[in-house]
Amino acid sequence: MIKRQPAGALDVAYLESGAPDGPPVVLLHGFPYDPHAYDDVAPILAAKGCRVITPYLRSFGSTRFRSADTPRSGQQAALGSDLLALIDALSLERPVVAGYDWGGRAACVVAALWPERVRGLVSGGGDGYNIQNIATSMEPQAPEYELRYWYQFYFHSERGRAGLARNRHALCKLLWKLWSPNWVFDDATYDRTAASFENPDFVDVVIHSYRHRYALVAGDPALEDIERRLAAQPAISVRTVALHGEANSVLPAVGLELRARRFSGPYQRTVIPRIGHNVPQEAPAQFADAVLSLL
Repeated sequence: MIKRQPAGALDVAYLESGAPDGPPVVLLHGFPYDPHAYDDVAPILAAKGCRVITPYLRSFGSTRFRSADTPRSGQQAALGSDLLALIDALSLERPVVAGYDWGGRAACVVAALWPERVRGLVSGGGDGYNIQNIATSMEPQAPEYELRYWYQFYFHSERGRAGLARNRHALCKLLWKLWSPNWVFDDATYDRTAASFENPDFVDVVIHSYRHRYALVAGDPALEDIERRLAAQPAISVRTVALHGEANSVLPAVGLELRARRFSGPYQRTVIPRIGHNVPQEAPAQFADAVLSLL
């Protein structure tokens, strides 16, 4: 059953399972996914006595903005602020925060800026450091890397906005296939998640996210202090497990030469063979084990 909780700018829809007094864990999905990514992870954690919270991020599912005046921002500061507000609203005592893609970004932001608020971090993709370096975002990369980000450049145009609005079901399904080439999912699995893309703010927030990260649009003025802190690329000091799918075609494995700067606390990175972008749904046992290792 979906629960609801006012938290910061949002009325957050979330799923909860496990022991109410167990060690808290917050599981955060990415784009274009939803809490169903954790359908096989949450029961493992609940069976171990955890209190498992799985929210719908802003603009997904039945999560709603509390005010029509709040900018429909998808910037990284918004995602981190949303997570911190939910931790406060639910009175979660130092949860493990775990996610990938947008959800991994939210978890990294909170772990970096408010390390005293979390017990540990599980971050999916690359080396696990999911905080955007907006200042360098317009520097071109090698062509083979630029090709991977075609969808982001598409969203920079009004044609891309119209394409997402008109073809969101087919477009997001294509991203699933491209980003996780070895993952075989059926239509029912995809459609169960795709219902979350019908949120009335989905298009606005997604488009803003992919434009803000390239400094093409302004952010929410209320979040600028957080963005300034993130611009310094702060190190993450909490215990961290980074999980990367070997077959992740949008975010290939990267070197660890920046690890010492980005992670100042205990750090472990695992590359999972044949797994793509959607780590918790493709490798739920490994994801659950990573969370449990931090408790």
